[in-house]
Amino acid sequence: MNITATLIGQIVAFVLLIWFVNKVLWGPVTKILTDRQNRIADGLAAAEKGKRELVHAEERAKEQLRDVKTQAAEIIAQAEKRANEMVEEAKNKAREEAERQLTAAKAEIEQEVNRAKETLRAQVAGVAVAGAQRILKKEITEKAHADLLKDLVAQI
Repeated sequence: MNITATLIGQIVAFVLLIWFVNKVLWGPVTKILTDRQNRIADGLAAAEKGKRELVHAEERAKEQLRDVKTQAAEIIAQAEKRANEMVEEAKNKAREEAERQLTAAKAEIEQEVNRAKETLRAQVAGVAVAGAQRILKKEITEKAHADLLKDLVAQI
């Protein structure tokens, strides 16, 4: 094999080409690829972090929903309890009012009965005196009349 000037020129040109590609093209292309690889890795990490945060947010939302439902149930239970208490209070007040009115009515009836008895006693005494006057055929004085009435009232 002959080593000629052309072959040496080609070798020199090839070495210069390799040096040029390595210096001018290979470094920046490698840097661009590395940067791109890092951005892709960061994007994947951010996506994974986003998925974890989404799952965590969903869990928090479910927990808050459970808490709200529990609070709503407690509020409803308290409202029902208060409503029942109010109904019982109203019933008790109505009973008390009915008892008070019944007691007042009984007292009024008792007073009316006493008045009627007194009126009846006075009328009976008057009838008795009139009957006694007829029997005795004499007039009874006012004082004697009052004494007789008192005696009759005491007996009745």
